[in-house]
Amino acid sequence: MQPIPLRTTVIGSYPFPAWLEFASAHLDQFGSEDIAEMVDDAVVAAIHDQLESGTDVITDGEQTRLDFNLSFYGFLDGIEPEQESPRRWGPPAHDQRGKHSITGDLCAPEGLGAVEEFQRLQRLAPDSRDAPTLKASVPGPYTLSGRLLPNAQYPDRYAVTEALLPIVRRELEALVEAGCGEITVDEPSMSCYAYREDPARFVDIFNRTVEPVAGRCRLSTHLCFGNYKGHPVGYRRYAPMFPAFLEMAVDEIHVEMANREYAELALIGEIAARKDVAVGIIDVKSYFIESAEHVARTVRRCLDFAPADRLAFAPDCGLSQTARWAARQKLKNMVDGVHIVRAEL
Repeated sequence: MQPIPLRTTVIGSYPFPAWLEFASAHLDQFGSEDIAEMVDDAVVAAIHDQLESGTDVITDGEQTRLDFNLSFYGFLDGIEPEQESPRRWGPPAHDQRGKHSITGDLCAPEGLGAVEEFQRLQRLAPDSRDAPTLKASVPGPYTLSGRLLPNAQYPDRYAVTEALLPIVRRELEALVEAGCGEITVDEPSMSCYAYREDPARFVDIFNRTVEPVAGRCRLSTHLCFGNYKGHPVGYRRYAPMFPAFLEMAVDEIHVEMANREYAELALIGEIAARKDVAVGIIDVKSYFIESAEHVARTVRRCLDFAPADRLAFAPDCGLSQTARWAARQKLKNMVDGVHIVRAEL
């Protein structure tokens, strides 16, 4: 059950402040202490916006990551990072990010950086009885494998996934040991490709990944269809994933609904019969600003399918691809709209 009926939460990422984007492109002009201060300031800004919205769960906004998962490759040994995009012009799409070559055994002797991120969030977030819950987000091994090119040692994507699986497992364990009580394991690649792959195989991969921390923290997974500069990448239907994905060892499953005009909304009832469900109620790919009343109407629709103590509400995806002015207002209206309905219970 949800710790708070109709809980409000976020996925992970938040827009970079404009000054951080500029500074990131000119890091050679800053010293190490300048950069450390810059990172702290960016996380403070992300925390501030989330606190202003009143969200029940906050993250560090992933302000130290280049992208939802791209920065993790910087922690991996055994790869040759791609130096430049294979396609630099034309409409934005996932192929502009390119892929990295594998040159040896895949390992991450210093971890993936998520523990340091969480400890920074702990240090900078308010610490009081009514403070929001702090959450960490980590990409799963199948999603991480998508930007690595198979080779003779790792002949296909599943082999790469198996090599990454223990690395992610150790990161999850380290997060729990650092005091993290809520973790989202993001596997959007699973939701993007479930229509053509074996969903039961995905569930097995996922459950082996989270096995050491299942029951030791509140676990969720985020299943969406991609968001590169406002563009999805997957076949946008949840039907191929269920009922198989109900066997994932998580407390909560997040589903993208707003951008899909609430297609398959009845699915949240199927999920809620077994687990908590977080409904993506804010469209991060659109600059239509949902009003609090608009959100409240949608929350009431969701209550036709699932009880309040099983429901949470969040943006469809991370907010990093949405302009900060819009992300801030969308998040505040989301919380205000949910509170309207919470007061009616």
